[in-house]
Amino acid sequence: MLTTDFVPGSPCWLDLGAPDPETTAAFYGAVLGWTFRPMGPEAAGYGVLQSEGRTVAALGRLTEEGARSAWMLYFTTTDADATADAVTNAGGAVRVAPTGMDDEHRMAQFTDPQGGQFAVFEPRDDQGVEAVDVPGSLSWTELYTPDGAAAKTFYTAVFGWQYSEMPLPGDSGTYSLITPATADESRMQGGLMQLPPDALSLTNGAAYWHPVFTTADCDAATATVTRNAGTVQMGPETAEGVGRLSVCADPNGADFVLLTPET
Repeated sequence: MLTTDFVPGSPCWLDLGAPDPETTAAFYGAVLGWTFRPMGPEAAGYGVLQSEGRTVAALGRLTEEGARSAWMLYFTTTDADATADAVTNAGGAVRVAPTGMDDEHRMAQFTDPQGGQFAVFEPRDDQGVEAVDVPGSLSWTELYTPDGAAAKTFYTAVFGWQYSEMPLPGDSGTYSLITPATADESRMQGGLMQLPPDALSLTNGAAYWHPVFTTADCDAATATVTRNAGTVQMGPETAEGVGRLSVCADPNGADFVLLTPET
């Protein structure tokens, strides 16, 4: 489970770049009940998304030329500069060099060797999101990659993650469960799954991360996705031992998963 007692390597922030933040905020408001609070003119339209008054994500304008709208997942680090060195030493690339305000936080963005984009967040006074693992918030992180073994080697070098393997139905491979280096399996935070490049159509064969959001009623939330110009790629369906889930995309094509956990 995720908690807001962030440890190194655990997810602590996420944001979304969208061509039209106001319209995008309205979509997620309908699906997940979020409200959008802009951070002021100096933030150039960037703001936080809140559920019941607690910050659960952030949203800003997509400015990178040629980039697709996508969720960016941030993992906790105690030293963004050291993590940047670890990324390059393990064969990844730095997209945005470590930057930030010393009294609040520092961040950096990277690309893994299979093309998966991710980020790190070095907290100071600003600790990250205020709610996880409750309806309307992040509950899991997931990486689709064309090379699972190489991905695990890379992220172990960068974060020291631990992995355990779960067989997939129908002899279709395994799903690697991710736990932070300093935590036990009660703090599992995500999964890693190998897929053939032709199944990674959103990124033309490159790896990509996406968030899983908890919802009280997966079927109702999924229906709201389609009513608000989003798309459903899979589900809703029941995954034994997990819950009711669907794989969706917002009107700009940013992918995410909706999950009502099994009780």
